[in-house]
Amino acid sequence: MLPFVLAGALFAQYPGLTLPPDGNNQKASVTQFIGPVRVTIEYSSPAVHGPDGTRERRGQIWGKLVPYGLSIDAFGNGKPDPWRAGANENTVFEVSDDVTIEGQPLPKGRYGLHMIPGEETWTLIFSKDSEAWGSFFYDASHDALRVTAKPHKSGYREWLTYDFTARRPEETTVEMQWEDLALPWTIKVPDMAEVYIGHLRKELTTVPGFSYPGYLAAIRYCVQVGKNLDQALGWADAAINMPYVGEANFQTLSTKALVLTKLGREAEAKPVMQSALHSPTATPSEIHQYGRRLLREKKNDEAMKVFEYNAERNGDAWPVHVGLARGYAAAGDTKQALEHAKKALPQAPDEQNRKILEAMIDALSKGAPID
Repeated sequence: MLPFVLAGALFAQYPGLTLPPDGNNQKASVTQFIGPVRVTIEYSSPAVHGPDGTRERRGQIWGKLVPYGLSIDAFGNGKPDPWRAGANENTVFEVSDDVTIEGQPLPKGRYGLHMIPGEETWTLIFSKDSEAWGSFFYDASHDALRVTAKPHKSGYREWLTYDFTARRPEETTVEMQWEDLALPWTIKVPDMAEVYIGHLRKELTTVPGFSYPGYLAAIRYCVQVGKNLDQALGWADAAINMPYVGEANFQTLSTKALVLTKLGREAEAKPVMQSALHSPTATPSEIHQYGRRLLREKKNDEAMKVFEYNAERNGDAWPVHVGLARGYAAAGDTKQALEHAKKALPQAPDEQNRKILEAMIDALSKGAPID
């Protein structure tokens, strides 16, 4: 007789057939993303009141139905086993990238999740065996990780549930909740920037890598986090020069100049940025925004030259006068700044810019600094 017939937990199952789950313990799954990292828990969910919904087991779950410590089942390998962290087949924990669990490293992969309950502290076990039925054949030598966690009292849960109760950019807290108890543990991505960059490397070999804007988006992320800048410089060259993809325009040239600056190679960055500013593709708004960036970097003289160049090249186009107003204000010439702010006001393309200019004019009229 086959082993699955011998185990009470398997009576309602037969390989290859769709039959009701044993004990009416319905399957469930929950997924949470931490940035691009996908975390999924698949489990079967028992009820406090038993398979028929009438048997009262509240107060009889922890330490009784689910014993504290390890236990030996009549079926299986005859060794002390942990709890399967659910019902029926393995509870499965799957993660798409390397993470830490309660501060301990766990490589990406698919794991059988088991637990050793205790009155004060529990042990969570992530086993390399994820396809087993329950914990009957659990083998400690196949553990990928063990960590400890502390349970706490919680609101009543009739069915065992896994829930992500805290969600932050680089970590999440997952809880196993059943009856009046919850067991939380923290999953963290140790280097989120590197995870994103790893995705970018792969994705630039697919459709996004067949046009320069994909490279620019990847480069700007690297600059933002200050990582992978040498690779970013290679991507910048591709955005400019790659056959059928690259284009030498304001966006690609100015992005390369930005990377060079972040690498501390300002002498190389300056001529590239000048090529960007003098590119036929450079718009008044793009030139203006570069001048604003220089102001934020406290490079007021350089910013003024950019605003003046914008005026020489584009005349009264929006937002030339806005730039000149800001440049003169930074230089302490309130009179000239106010004059250009007033010229810019009737050109404002929307209500938001109109309000900003009105506030600027009001501040300059009072001799106050502008934002």
